Amino acid sequence: MVQYAWVEEFSGSIVVCDHEGIIIEMNDRAETVFKKWGGKQLIGSNLLDCHPEPSRSKLMRLMEERKPNIYTIEKNGVKKLVYQTPWHVKGEYRGFVEIVIELPDSMPHFIRDASS
Repeated sequence: MVQYAWVEEFSGSIVVCDHEGIIIEMNDRAETVFKKWGGKQLIGSNLLDCHPEPSRSKLMRLMEERKPNIYTIEKNGVKKLVYQTPWHVKGEYRGFVEIVIELPDSMPHFIRDASS
């Protein structure tokens, strides 16, 4: 169970790993998404072992450089925003979090400047 209750039923998938890549938390949506690979039984395993090349090397590099990786994908006709970023506690690097949110086919885009 994750520390904050709102995370459990959040509509996007959330997976958190520590600084070594060990999965330490998953919400309900992530459990569903990764069910065929074990769902919440993945907690305690290394996130890097879940990724084939070249994704594995890219993730290792992101974790070493502690840089975010943000992109969109489309799989089986479903568009998703993937947000992978380092997380910290009191300024100390603790690992990576991945949040994946399904995107509607069309959605508004607003440009706001300083006068808005």
